[in-house]
Amino acid sequence: MLELRPNCECCDRNLPPSVSGAMICSFECTFCATCASGVLKGQCPNCGGSLMPRPTRAITLLAKFPASDVRKLKPAGCTPAT
Repeated sequence: MLELRPNCECCDRNLPPSVSGAMICSFECTFCATCASGVLKGQCPNCGGSLMPRPTRAITLLAKFPASDVRKLKPAGCTPAT
């Protein structure tokens, strides 16, 4: 099951689990659409994988299957993968 991390690792923008607009790689690194399409150019800076839209979780299922509340943030911001 996806963790559904709560924020963008680049800019710390909140990314609620029931709202679209988050992008993830296969390791679930999580970014907002603005950072993903902007500075990251669709590529995860951690693993180099492609960033894809993260699925949403229905509000009715969040009580039984809660999203993660662990925030991950790159202190220096993001730079594209090389």
